[in-house]
Amino acid sequence: MSDAAENSGGDQGVAAMPASAADRISSLDFIRGIGVMGILAANILAFGQPFTAYMDPSEFLVPSGDDRGWMWIAQFVLVDGKMRGLFTLLFGAGLYLFMERAWARGVSRWLQARRLFFLILFGMIHYFLIWRGDILFYYGVIGLVVLLCLGWSAKDQFKVGLLGYFVGAIIYAAMMVPLTLVADTSFGESAPMAEMRENLELGKQEALADDAIATQLKQSGDYLGLIEHKVVQHWYEPLANVFLFGLETLPLMLIGVGLYRLGFFSGGMDPGRMKTWGWAGLIVGSLLHLAIGLWVQAGGFTYYGTLAAFMGLSALPRLFMVLGIAALLVIYSPAWGGSLAERVRAAGRAAFTNYLGTSILMLFVFHGWALGLFGQLNRPELYLVTVLAWALMLAWSKPWLERYRYGPLEWLWRCLTYGKLFPLRR
Repeated sequence: MSDAAENSGGDQGVAAMPASAADRISSLDFIRGIGVMGILAANILAFGQPFTAYMDPSEFLVPSGDDRGWMWIAQFVLVDGKMRGLFTLLFGAGLYLFMERAWARGVSRWLQARRLFFLILFGMIHYFLIWRGDILFYYGVIGLVVLLCLGWSAKDQFKVGLLGYFVGAIIYAAMMVPLTLVADTSFGESAPMAEMRENLELGKQEALADDAIATQLKQSGDYLGLIEHKVVQHWYEPLANVFLFGLETLPLMLIGVGLYRLGFFSGGMDPGRMKTWGWAGLIVGSLLHLAIGLWVQAGGFTYYGTLAAFMGLSALPRLFMVLGIAALLVIYSPAWGGSLAERVRAAGRAAFTNYLGTSILMLFVFHGWALGLFGQLNRPELYLVTVLAWALMLAWSKPWLERYRYGPLEWLWRCLTYGKLFPLRR
């Protein structure tokens, strides 16, 4: 998760690197810090309410506190998918950064493969023991595929990534948009569509029933029962996510590798053009997301309408925004000094620990054997929990990294990768 952080945490540290390398890693760390904070802002709904409530606000167990859905729209436009997209882009860049330094030491790609294998294990632990919304497993699996493509030219990696993303966006739209046409419009009332509409309703009710079981287990504090439920009923889900999200994740990782090699993150591209295209991507992507959000609002935030918005319609606008946000952060973040910016960079250097750490923290906040707040907080209150978690994330990361070379999980991952203990204290 934090390849740049691992490479910047060696014996000599960032300050001893050439200026371009230090700037490049500082940029990656800042974007990664924004990404890991943004991912929590998106995931908080699935931490504190049933999974289906993430998309469908009618599934909140309490009044959502967002009667007209404007907060749903704001999150959909500004957060959902964009932070994961930034993380994925940087994961691809980090893969190549790691291999650059490995190749310089005469090490083969097997070291990276070993590293990704341990990421897959972390993902399985995260999924089965901590939280069902894991991304580490499929990042590790798809990262192994990207590893086979590192010998391509940078332009080929970028072009294949873009083409793959566009093809994936078309497939997602073809898969998801017809569902809402059948389930939510008069099109589904015709005789040929009646059976499909009935099956869609059955699928929805099965998902809601499964959420009800998970809710009861979380609220009662039956942690072992929740693990058993995932093992028995959802054992296949990590593998299914590889295919479900692979059409987005693999292309974005390839785009990240290509952009890294083309100098996107290190001043190798014209800053004026990056600003222009960055703002264009952000503005156009935001407006397209807003249009989709207003369409979902007009339709009453239905189950399949929200699913179509998240998976079927927003893929291309999301790419515009991810690339736009990344470009603007690369251009503007080097000038952002001060304590807050440094703390964001530190959170990015410890992104792996912060990502898994927030999942563990939310177990204590929401599960019945701890504070027991699952299903009790509305959307504004869940955002307040997010802000408090951000404050904790920013508070611990910088002082820790001033004393230690790596975040705790970054250090463990590094030791497992190389098969030896590294000094942790500076």
